[in-house]
Amino acid sequence: MAESLTNPKPKGISPDAKTLHQILSAAASPDGLAAALSATGIPPTPDLVQEVLRLSYSNNPTAAIEFFRWAGLTNKHSALSWNLMVDLLGNNSMFEPMWDAIRSMRNEGVLSVPTFISVFGSYCSAGRVKEAIMSFEVMERYGVPPDVAAMNALLSAIYGKGGSTTLAVEFFEKTKVKISPDGDTFLILLEGCEREGNVAKAKTTFGEMVVRLGWSKENILAYSSLLMTLVRGKELEEAIKFLLVMKGKNCLPGLKFFYNALDVLLKQNDSTHAIALWDIMMDSGIMPNLMIYNTIIGILCNAGDADKAFRFLDEMVFYGVFADSFTYNMIFQCLVKHKKVHEAGQFFIEMIKNECPPTPSNCAAAIAMCFEGDDPEMAIEIWSYMIENSLSPVDESANALLIGLCNLHRFSEYRRFAEDMLDRRVKIHESTMEKLKNARYKDGRSARDTYDNLLKRWKAS
Repeated sequence: MAESLTNPKPKGISPDAKTLHQILSAAASPDGLAAALSATGIPPTPDLVQEVLRLSYSNNPTAAIEFFRWAGLTNKHSALSWNLMVDLLGNNSMFEPMWDAIRSMRNEGVLSVPTFISVFGSYCSAGRVKEAIMSFEVMERYGVPPDVAAMNALLSAIYGKGGSTTLAVEFFEKTKVKISPDGDTFLILLEGCEREGNVAKAKTTFGEMVVRLGWSKENILAYSSLLMTLVRGKELEEAIKFLLVMKGKNCLPGLKFFYNALDVLLKQNDSTHAIALWDIMMDSGIMPNLMIYNTIIGILCNAGDADKAFRFLDEMVFYGVFADSFTYNMIFQCLVKHKKVHEAGQFFIEMIKNECPPTPSNCAAAIAMCFEGDDPEMAIEIWSYMIENSLSPVDESANALLIGLCNLHRFSEYRRFAEDMLDRRVKIHESTMEKLKNARYKDGRSARDTYDNLLKRWKAS
């Protein structure tokens, strides 16, 4: 039933359902609707009623009510049809008719916990959390004893619809006296703490969970939620302690947790705790993939620790993981940013050998760095690679090359490269030309003439 309610529209629509739904959609008022439906000669079987109701969630709920009444004159409605009707009314905030339907269901003897679960979701979606809680409290009066599934559904609806965490906690504290929470209960509560970033509440909730339920692999999702709350709250030492305990209890979360945690540490620029988490993961026999390798390498590169990044790059292959262009470019960017001229040059050669080309932005930064680090030949090699392999855009790299040559007074090469760039319609910045002008106008008439000829070509391009 839950699947039907959360997926109102079926994949394929039968001709009879389409015909009846078109009549409902076109109805301006309920008057004459029953006669129009009867005129089709289509018998309203239970399956057909359910199909039409699923199609009627978003348009003309009043007509859907009349259709439901009409169909009920021919056949007694199934429990699923009643539940769909309650769900449809709740989704359209028609709460008085919804309760009329619930009372009819009680009289028919088809009222159940799933009916109330639908009610909880409808009220919470409408921002009426207190009414959702009141609905839970009156279940017994309608002959439906509330159970842990109902409690969990209400908690999930409150948290899932952005409701008041305070109301959810108050409801749980009051209800757990009568209904024993299970693993799903604590998962919902811990995920609520995670969304809210409430570290203190997450710890106490987790403690209660362990006292009540002990340790179980079935609750690993709840454990992961606690850990993520701690990681996001920058309580990494606590997270590591909990992880080691979980490892000892054979309840360690899987690769997904470690990836998510490392992704948070990437944003927090915390390489120290990232390595600690990585070591726990590897010691536990969890096999890494390319995504998580790229994350840990990204963390190390952000921290400027190229040596450790190289270590991870080298070990990847032993786990059947092969670096991609993103991996190489993170490390290359790190080397360039920290002006590791020799290492960056060697790494550039390795990149192109492994068919993982640098990005245009990394090329531009590398060319500028090479000139600053007294390795103009590598700068020229990078530029030549870009041209030979049609790596684009090249504008920033082109200007970095020209400025570097100008600073070294290698004017003949400047002119040769600049003319080639203009032939290729590469954009040379005005500031780049101005820099050459300032240098050449100091070197006499011949130098000025050379610059002026280049300037004419630049203006005409």
